[in-house]
This record gives sequence, structure tokens and C-alpha cells, in this order.
Amino acid sequence: MVAAIVLACAAVDARAAAPSTSAALPPAPVESEAASPAPLAPRASTSAAPAHRLRVGLVLSGGGARGAAHIGVLKMLDQLHVPIDAIAGTSMGAVVGGLYASGMSGQQIEDAMASVDWQVAFRDHPPRDELDYRRKQEEERYLVNLPLGLQGRRLVIPKGLIQGQKLTETLRQLTLPVATITDFDHLPTAFRAIATNLETGAVAVLGDGDLATAMRASMAVPGVFAPVEYRGQLLVDGGITDYLPIDIARAMGVDVLIVVDSGYTLQPRKNLVSLPGITQQMLSILLRRNIERQLATLTQQDVIVSPNLGDFSSYDFVDTLKIVNAGAAAVEKIATRLRAFELPEAQYAQYLAQRQSARSPLPVVQFVRVVPDSTTYQRPIDDLFDGFKGQALNPEAVQHQEELLYGHGFLELLDYRLQQDSGGQYGLDFTALRNSWGPNYLRVGVALQTDFKGNTVFNAGGRLDVTEINSLGAESVWDVQVGTAPLLATEFFQPLSNVTQYFVAPTTQVEAHDIPQVANGRQIGEYREQSFDYGLAFGREFGNWGEIRIGALNLIGNEHVSQGDFNVPTPSFNVDEYFARFGFDDLDDAHFPHSGQALTTQLSFDANSDGQEGSDLFTLDWRIAHSWARNTLGLWLTGGSTVGGSQTNVRTYFPLGGFLNLSGVQTDTLAGPQFAIGRLIYMRKIGNGGEGILDVPAYLGASFETGNVWSSRADVSASSLRKDGAVFFGADTYVGPAYLAVGYDQSGSVALYVFVGRAF
Repeated sequence: MVAAIVLACAAVDARAAAPSTSAALPPAPVESEAASPAPLAPRASTSAAPAHRLRVGLVLSGGGARGAAHIGVLKMLDQLHVPIDAIAGTSMGAVVGGLYASGMSGQQIEDAMASVDWQVAFRDHPPRDELDYRRKQEEERYLVNLPLGLQGRRLVIPKGLIQGQKLTETLRQLTLPVATITDFDHLPTAFRAIATNLETGAVAVLGDGDLATAMRASMAVPGVFAPVEYRGQLLVDGGITDYLPIDIARAMGVDVLIVVDSGYTLQPRKNLVSLPGITQQMLSILLRRNIERQLATLTQQDVIVSPNLGDFSSYDFVDTLKIVNAGAAAVEKIATRLRAFELPEAQYAQYLAQRQSARSPLPVVQFVRVVPDSTTYQRPIDDLFDGFKGQALNPEAVQHQEELLYGHGFLELLDYRLQQDSGGQYGLDFTALRNSWGPNYLRVGVALQTDFKGNTVFNAGGRLDVTEINSLGAESVWDVQVGTAPLLATEFFQPLSNVTQYFVAPTTQVEAHDIPQVANGRQIGEYREQSFDYGLAFGREFGNWGEIRIGALNLIGNEHVSQGDFNVPTPSFNVDEYFARFGFDDLDDAHFPHSGQALTTQLSFDANSDGQEGSDLFTLDWRIAHSWARNTLGLWLTGGSTVGGSQTNVRTYFPLGGFLNLSGVQTDTLAGPQFAIGRLIYMRKIGNGGEGILDVPAYLGASFETGNVWSSRADVSASSLRKDGAVFFGADTYVGPAYLAVGYDQSGSVALYVFVGRAF
């Protein structure tokens, strides 16, 4: 859902989607006396070429996913043995052009693009499998995925929907062979990336510095991607000011231009029926004059390539191969004209060899440094990356360590550059930028369930996470919940190392909740339990997939009858408890998982128990999901046991009943000291293009559930299992997963539910 919205907005180049004034098969451009912008002073390029041939410049427009047509154009130019001496590109054209300028071939760029998960690359939030375990648990509890920060008394939101971490990682790895080249004229092919200075509105022509950052800046759509700080300038998408940088390419000392325009044509009236369509048309009209002025400067010997991209949009990255083929097809139709620039086999081989000679093998890392504005993160970077010293640079291993640190969720950008010092040694310079809306974060969540029989549960909660308290990444977490089960809790999470991931965590919590009183399969009343507990836990995280912790708690509280006519078995309690808990989680989604599994198991001991209170507990929750195409099959097993004694302590009883907890049984009308339930859940994703309904992922599903509660372990048997099921519609909304469901019980009872909150 979020990825689709982001990609749609990221139609960078949809903003700069100026129409092409040429037909699909354009005639040779006619000379025009229209004035062109004052050219930039050309710089000599080291891209050698035989003196007797024309120097060829390549101009690549923006276009978002449509810019993949540039790859097809480059593949055909490679096949035709057409040398390229200089490239100027905007937005997606800067990305494709920059990769080609780095020495990659058209085919290599296509292979790289095909291997990229574009929904991940254009999504700032790390995939769930890259989040650390604490953030995964936080996602399950606080379902509203809206990044909010608290700075003093001011709420702060990010500077863009996407900060660009994943895209930067991708570009960084692809450009490592030329990472130490800071003058873009010394790249295998001379290159310029076009961006826009956000402060002045002027065109920014990037011809030196860091290649990956220059490409990233060129496609920083304002409001979608965060602006990029680059050599003292605050830069955004170049398509705003120069969608088709013909003048920039001409100024690079070339004799002839090949211009590739993958933008949009003006839409007919019948298509102007929606706000996005009208807005895009308006932007196209506003930019048209500049584009026409650029095209008017072309000469008879320049060539325009206009791929027939039909209805492909700027965010159709799933159709990258088709768009690439459209670019190749456009070149095939004008191959005769392009053969005028073809080199003989021997000369083209020399040209390729010169391009490859500028690319360097990955060196041995001799140092790891932190740039001056990132010294706050000196200790974690040293701890995580010092181990790479003395080893050949392994980009995949570095990226894995990056993901561990970035997965904490506190960094807007974590990047590195391969540098060579004055002594000729190579190393890594790291940049770590704190979230602009941090370091204090707010998360919110809601939970609502009603069965239309008077049983309604509603809770709304929030979390304040005060982070980066010290160099080991300590956090102070404060939780507040109001509604059916009010709660106030705090935890101080103190890691003991950035490497071994041991931690200590003192906690305090005040809460109140209802405990159903059940007789003969129906609820006859409720207890209201109020408690205060405090304790200390010690544990260890395992990578970003799991955690084990052991600890002790003191629980003080009381119970009273809130509904019904019966006596309270234990009006007050004061319990010392020891516990051990293990958690594992590699599910790909907290709400509607499609792959992976999660396991949580806990054993609690009542230190005050004399063997008769039955307060020693064992619980287990295991979920697993597997998908094919639009279909997902999930298995969810949950169980618990109260160990020892007469087991009359209702405070430790486990309730059943409700959606996906024996769906045909009224909510919480089964309770006992032993319980078990298994669910087999099938879901099918629905909606156009797989993106869901109303632009959120939506599902139709059904469940089969079997389980029960028992008074003792001796009563547990297969014959006593109840059998229930449900059919449901679910959607991953902006406030969390929501369901409309009908449940069925073996007794013939039917229950209707509206549910917001985690169900699977």
C-alpha cells in the first residue's frame, strides 16, 4: 500500500512530464534560430576517441519507470557500436546515464535493474526483515505507520515521504568501481547530472563530487524524496528546471547529440477527468515552453529517440522489461541514421577497453572513519565496521552491517564512501544522519472489536520513545493506553554493547483489565483487576530476528466484581514472579504476513506459590505464513498451561472466544487454566494490480479453527476440541488492519465482527 503510494508520487518525472513535440519516428531536427540558454564552459573529457570521428553526446530525460526505456536505447547503441563520449541526464535519466558513465554496459544496467526490488528501493522504511526485534514488536502493538517526532513541544514530520536509504544503498554498490573518481570528466564516459537548487530555483549541473549522491539528488522529488545536501546546496529533482538537458550536453564539447525523450504527451480531453490527471496536464503545459526551446536548438545531424511507451506510468517498475524493450524498438526503427556514428570493430574494442580501464577492482580496506557531522555515531560505527579493516571490500557484508544499524529506526541516512588517503591507502568514510524528526518518536495505535451483542472492546494507545540517550543506544520508552484496558508503563532499555547485543531493562507498569467470569459456556460477569508491577530483565538480542530475556517482577494489585453477583476469590495479591521468554520473528509483515514465521514462548514462576495457587504459567504462540501468487496460507498455534496445584487462581485463566479465537463463540465466554487453539487461515489478495481497494491492500479470507479450554491437563483430548470457522474481508488501512467477519461454531451459533487491530 505505502509502496504503491510512494511510487505513484515518485513519478518524478511525472511532475516534469513535459510532452515530446516529435512523432514516434521523428524526422531529422531542423535548425532553429530560437535562442538557447547560455552554454556552460565545457571541460575536457578523458573519454578518448579517434580524432577523425564525430564526438557523440547522449541526452536522457526524466520519466520515472518510463526512464527504463533509456536502458533499451543503450543496449542497442552498444550493439550498433555507437560510442558515447558524454552524457547529460535528468532524474531517472541521470540514474541510467550515471551507471553507463561508470562503465556499465546497457545489458549490465538492465540486469542490475531487474534484480532490484523497486517497491523496497523506493520505500524509506526498512523491510520488516531488516528491522531490529524491538521495532518489530513495536509495529505489532502500534499499528498506525505514521512517522512522528517530538522536539520540545513541537510535533515534527519527515522532510519527505522517502529519505532515500535503500536507493542510496543500491546506487552505492553499483558505482563502487569508480567511487574514488570525483571529477565526472574522468569517468569512463563524461557525465553531468541535473538537479534543482531548492533555495534559488536555479539549475544545478553536477559535474564533480560523489557519483551515487549526484544521481540520488537528481531524482529527489520535493515532498516525496527528502532533499539532498550536496556541496553546500540543497538539491531536489532536476526535472523541475531542466527535464531534457540538451544545452548541458552540447556544452560538453560534443559534435552531435542523441536525445532520448521518455516523457508524456499531452492528454486528450477524455482523459482529464481526475485531479491527478489534471495536475499532471498542468505541469506538462507549464514545462512545455522550456522543452520546446531545448528541442529547437537541435541540428539536422542530431537524432531524437522517442520510445512508444503508451500508457506506462512513472511508477510501473514491475513492467521494466517491457519498457526497456520499447526503448530498444525505438532505436531499431532509426538504426540506419545511427549507423552514421558506428565505429569499426577494432576501434570499438579500443573504445570499450578505454572505458573499462577507468574502473578499479575493489581494494583492501585500511581504515574506517566517520565524517565530522556524524561523530555522534562514532562508537556504533567503529564497533560494527572496524572488523572490515585489512580485508578486501565486501559490499554485501558492509550492507548487512548497515542494515543492522539502520534497522534500529533512528537514522535518516547511513552511507559510506570509498576514499583514498594521501598515503595511497583505501578506506571507508561513513555518514550517519539522525532522523530530522528525531530523536524522540511517537507511535500510536487503536484496537476495536465488537460482535454486535453488547461486547465491545476499544483501546487507543501511544508510545513515546526517547532514543540515543548514550553511545550504546539506550532508550526510555513510555506507553499510555486508554479505553477498556488503561495502562501506563515505562521501560529503560540499556544495551551493554553494540556488537554482542546484551541488554538490561528495568520496567514499571500500572494497568487495569477485565477478567471474564464464565459458567456453563456463557459469561455471567467480570472481575476488574488493577495492578502495579515493577521489575528487571536481562537478555540478549540475536541479530534482528530474536530475543531472549530472563527477569523478575513484583506484582501488587486487587480485584473486584465489576459485573455480576459472585464473590472475588482473591481480593488482593502481592506476587513475586520470575520469568524466561524467547521470541523469534522473521515475518515479512506485522499485519497480513505473506512469508516467514514468528514464535513467542514464556515460562513464569510464582515465587510465593506453595503449590496450591497454580500461578506458574507456560505460554506459546507460533505463526507461520507461506504465499504463492495472490494466495497466502497461514498456520497459527497458541497454547497455555497453568502448572501445579488446584488451579483456582482465575487471574491466570486463559480466555477464548472472538474473531480467530473460536470465531463462532461469543468473545471471552470460555476461560480456563489450560487452553490450546490452532487456526488454518487462507487469504487472497484482491484489487486492481494487486494493490488493493481504495489504494490499500485488501484480502478475502477464511479460517478453520479448533481448540478449547480445560480445567486440568488430564482433561485435554482431541475429542473435546471445538471446531469453528470464519469468512472475512480484511484491509491494511492507515490505522492498522481492519476486518469484517462472520464466525461459525459447531453448535450452530453465528457471530458477526467488526475488528480493528492485529488478528493474525
